[in-house]
Formats: sequence, C-alpha cells, structure tokens
Amino acid sequence: MTEHTLTVAGVAVDTRHWIGGERVASAETFTDVSPIDGSVLGEISRGTAAEADLAVAAAKAAFPAWATTSRAERARILHAVADGVEKRIEDLAIVETTDNGALLRSHRRGVMPRVAHNFRFFADRLLNLDHEDFETRGHTNHVSWDPAGPSVLITPWNAPLMLSTWKVAPALAAGNTVVLKPAEWTPLTASLLADIAAEAGLPAGVLNIVQGYGSEIGDALTSHPDVRRISFTGSVPTAQRITQSAAANLTPLSLELGGKSPLLVFADADLDLAAGLAVEQYDNAGQVCLAATRILVEETVAEEFTRRFVEKAAAIVQGDPRDEATDIGPNIHERQLEKIDGFVRRAVEAGARAVIGGHRGEGRYYAPTLLTDVAQDSEIVQEEVFGPVLTLQTFTTEDEAVQLANDTRFGLAATLATGDRDRAARVTQRLVAGTVWVNCFFVRDLQAPFGGSRHSGVGREGGTWSFDFYCDLKNTVTAPKGWNNHG
Repeated sequence: MTEHTLTVAGVAVDTRHWIGGERVASAETFTDVSPIDGSVLGEISRGTAAEADLAVAAAKAAFPAWATTSRAERARILHAVADGVEKRIEDLAIVETTDNGALLRSHRRGVMPRVAHNFRFFADRLLNLDHEDFETRGHTNHVSWDPAGPSVLITPWNAPLMLSTWKVAPALAAGNTVVLKPAEWTPLTASLLADIAAEAGLPAGVLNIVQGYGSEIGDALTSHPDVRRISFTGSVPTAQRITQSAAANLTPLSLELGGKSPLLVFADADLDLAAGLAVEQYDNAGQVCLAATRILVEETVAEEFTRRFVEKAAAIVQGDPRDEATDIGPNIHERQLEKIDGFVRRAVEAGARAVIGGHRGEGRYYAPTLLTDVAQDSEIVQEEVFGPVLTLQTFTTEDEAVQLANDTRFGLAATLATGDRDRAARVTQRLVAGTVWVNCFFVRDLQAPFGGSRHSGVGREGGTWSFDFYCDLKNTVTAPKGWNNHG
C-alpha cells in the first residue's frame, strides 16, 4: 500500500483524483468516515479550482476523438465497463456499504448489478438510437444526436455509484466526455470506477473524477466556459447555486432534486398492501429522494391502517448494514442526524405525536418514526427531512386527498393505494409528480423518463430522454434536386 491508498475490508482504494488517465494528488485532503461506527476510512485528495481546470481540460482534449468514435465501439467499451463492474460486485458492495451505511445485501443483489445494467442499457440504446426520416414538400428531414461536449456530473451520497453511473453511462454513450464529482461523504466507489473504466479500455480523459467540497471545486466546474452539460442530483439550495453558476455560459442543466412525496391510501385499498408500502419508505434509513414520506389515509380506515403499519414497522431490524438480518442501517453523517432530530423535535413541540420512534438511537442511527397530528402548513409536512421520518394525515374525499398531495413545492413522485381502477386513473392524472406508482413502489425501468416537477427538478433523463439532454439534436433537411451524381 502507498500513502495514497486506503484499504476497506481488504479492498484497496486509491484516494487521488483521476484526471486524463492518471492519478493526481492534491496538497490538501479531507477525512472520509464510515457512518456505521464513526471509524476513519482515510484521507482523500481535496480538489480545488486547479483540479477542476485540469479535469475539464482533459475532458476537452479527449472529446474530439471520443465524439467521432463509432457507436459500435463506444457501446463495446461500455459493455466492457459493465463486465468489469460485474467482476468486482463484491468489492464495490463492501466498500460502498462501509462508506455510506446502506445495506450490504442490497448492494450485492440489487444496487451493483444495476450499476452494470446502467452501462449495458445505454450502450444498447445507443445502437438503436434513431428517428424515422420524414418528408416536407419533397425534402427529406433527418434527425441526429450530436455529442455536446465535456459534461460535469455531480452526484449525491445516498446511492453513490448507482446514481453516478446513471449519469456517466448515457453521457459517455452519447459521445460526451465526463468530469464526475462524487459527494464528499462517499467518494470511494467512484475511485474504483476509474480503475474499472481504465481496465475496460476507456481512453484517457474520457472519464475524469475529482473529489472535494462543492464550495471549493463544484463552483469551478459548473461555471467553467468549456463545460457543455451539467447534471446534478441533490438539494434545492445547491441546485440554485449551480443554476446561477451555469447562467453566465448558458450551460444546459438537468436537475433531479428533493421530494416530499405523498402516499395516498383510499378505503377501497388492500390495507395490508398499503401498510407494507408505507413501511417500505424507511428503506435506506429514509435517505431516498423518491420516498413517500407523507402518508394520506382516508379517515374511515385510518385507525386500521395505523394498526397494521405499526405491526409491520415493529418487525424492522435496525443495525449494522453488513449483517444480512438488518433492514435499516445508519444515517450518513452526524450533521444529517442532527438535522433529522431537529425536524422531529420541532414538530413535537408544535403538537405532533410520535406513534413510533421520535428519537435518536446509538451512534448514527435514528429510530423509524411516524408522526400524527401534524398541520398541512407545518415544517415537518412541507420540508424534506431525508431520514426515517413519516407523517400521517387523513382525508375524507378524493378531492381533498389530491389537494393535500399536491400542496407542497415539490413534485418528484407519488404513490397511490386503491382497489378501484377508475379512481387510480382519475387521481394519477391530477397528481403533480414525475413518477406515480399505483399499488407498488420503486419499480423503475431505464426506458422511462425520470425527473421531477416544481422544485423537484428540471428536465428528464432515462431512455432516449438522456440522449436528448446529453446531445445537441440536429435536423438536416435535404432537397431532392441539385445533385451532380445520381448514384
């Protein structure tokens, strides 16, 4: 091991940036800590504007060759990256669990296989990316997707590698070069991705990874005049800063932001199913942007629903995420834990009642919490907590349910439990959300558009929508006459 390498459960991870196909160290570092037990994992290179400039320059230099690489060759390399991910699923899983506290079993069985699938899906979609030519007064229109240029991708800590590759894969498939900045609380699997990509034959400079704080390196990336696309997943305040930073260069943005999503439970629903869906919202210790944290239940079944919910929630096992029996691990950081606890304490002081939970556990664990007696205009109902905290309110009519569901500044997702197909059709049409689940939760397909409305985001990614964002769409109109040759 070298001074720039740390070891996590026997897995070596380089702590330096990855720029232009080489490891680059910074003069300063920041400390990476595991949320499981507070142990120090290591010191990570702390990038500044200097590293941002280096990374963008490397991406710019690599862009012409990568943009003109054939679709087939780009797809082949992305499949090779997926192969590399699959060979290292165990390494990636244990490193990410240690770094962000999410369940090891989920990383092994779902998250890391999804990382590989991200690359395979967009590689295959690239090969089938097409729009049928069409005629205008005898002239032929041909639509093409041209690579846009260097792209800055800024990703969060709650699903670090999966959400990074959800952006990296389509950007690379589109022919863009990339500068990825992972969240400073969870930088490790991004470093492993650099190794995997290099081994897969991705040319130097096509993928660059820089680590550090948003205030020190993020602004330099998002304001850089050579950046052609910015994709960000995270908080509304950070998105507002990025938008201002990008404005001078009119850099196109894709923003997937927070949520305060509702779960509507009607009296005609399967209440056991509905209660199970509600308990699912504690997944990843509530650190899921799509989580339906506002449970809205028809008044006539509220008591029975609550009974079933409490019964199911009692079976949740909270503990070490490396244990196969654990259902909920720790929250990511002491700062986040204090934020969660502050939300709950203020809600209780304002009159809310904790049906379950409402308090911290040992270390960085927060007890799964359900609060009732909350006002619609209260902080706990209107603001994103990003922890294992749900609220429960009741409604008496369908109109009231929809009104309550839409009455926040967010619009990322919504979940609906009902046994009436006609009601499902009526209500989903009226809900303000980028994704609506009916009698299910968290079923996601990469073919579908993904994003939010209102303060939950700008734009959509997924399927062809990703290529629409990462490319400059061109329409070429050709006249039927004027040719010297007739072949």
